[in-house]
Amino acid sequence: MSARKRFAITLVTPVLLDHSSQARAAAGYDRSAFTIDWDAEQVICPQGQASSSWSPCTQRDTAAIVVKFSGEVCRPCPVRSLCTSAKKGGRQLTIRARPLQQALDQARVDQTSKEWQDKDKLRAGVEGTMRQAVAVTGVRRARYRGLAKVQLEHVFSAVALNLIRLDAWWNEHPLDRTRTGHLARLELAELALAA
Repeated sequence: MSARKRFAITLVTPVLLDHSSQARAAAGYDRSAFTIDWDAEQVICPQGQASSSWSPCTQRDTAAIVVKFSGEVCRPCPVRSLCTSAKKGGRQLTIRARPLQQALDQARVDQTSKEWQDKDKLRAGVEGTMRQAVAVTGVRRARYRGLAKVQLEHVFSAVALNLIRLDAWWNEHPLDRTRTGHLARLELAELALAA
């Protein structure tokens, strides 16, 4: 959030989707169906009922807010089965602190757009290249001291990666899309050194 405000930098990365049972089943009312009134510290359900409690807490070292709806409100609700599976009480939601929750909600909406998905494809391609560079040539650690030697090592690593990719393309052998095992990594490292 602060990087966006101070430096106009936008992080393009997929965020985890809502993992509630309603969202996973794509049926019923997930978190996005509820309206949050931050100033009144209340949440309004899709049926227009207000939450009964708003409790700030810390979960896994992260500030969160647990919002509960009373059982008296939820039990007689005609769409209860679409909202909660709780037998005694009502629906409960866990949300993040206001700036984080708003950024998370906006990111979840943004990542459904075609423009965002096109940007993410570029990012995924770069990450694939970086993963291969780390697995094959170990670019995270320089073997030499001095800027000139490290720069030359990076050039050799890039040449080795390009040769491996060209070989795979010419022989119509797709590059490994899964995690590289230790033996396969050694074999790729030997290929890189031989190049």
